[in-house]
Amino acid sequence: MNRKVDAILFDKDGTLFDFDATWTVWANTVIERLAQGDPALADAIAEAVEFDRATGRFRDASVVIAGTPDDVAKAVAPVLGIAPDVLIGGMNAAAATAPMAEAVPLVPLLTGLRAKGLKLGVATNDGEVPARAHLGSAGVVEAFDFIAGSDSGWAPKPDPAMCLAFAEAMNIAPHRIAMVGDSLHDLVAARAAGMHAVAVLTGHADERRLTGHADVVLPDIGYLPGWLGL
Repeated sequence: MNRKVDAILFDKDGTLFDFDATWTVWANTVIERLAQGDPALADAIAEAVEFDRATGRFRDASVVIAGTPDDVAKAVAPVLGIAPDVLIGGMNAAAATAPMAEAVPLVPLLTGLRAKGLKLGVATNDGEVPARAHLGSAGVVEAFDFIAGSDSGWAPKPDPAMCLAFAEAMNIAPHRIAMVGDSLHDLVAARAAGMHAVAVLTGHADERRLTGHADVVLPDIGYLPGWLGL
């Protein structure tokens, strides 16, 4: 075994779970609820979060891809003429019930990593409540020693705060931890924390965009054991 790290910190959406399969359903649900049958308003809300209703896909610059629930609410609120705080609860509730498509079968992967003595964590810019709901729906919430969302008390990525909180909670030096994610936010946070930056291609960013910001770019998290030499 040629293990490079003692712990792995995962992003959630686009990393543990396929991004589009989850958030397309969420976007349609939220837009329809907020628009209340007004097609023009629905289009305006979709435009605010850069979601193409015709194709069911987010544009690469969408705040939903790497932003927090607060960021999304701030983008939508001006369209509705209301305060962002009014929106967050409903958005998180819709997120918690969105269908989750695992990027790879998570139970065997995470069980195998834990069997090798690795500590596992999640650091997501989603809220902690929907994050736990998503992990629970996949039957893997107990696999993680640490779960942090953007509202868990630490600054969201690309700030390294959640990464450093995981290192401290596990009592493991950052250079012995891999941060795995699908976006530049994840990789920038990893670098700033002094962790290995591992990119996966199950989100919106392509290899060209991620290369140069990561120690390695993998097709998906199923390739982690091979990269770790397990």
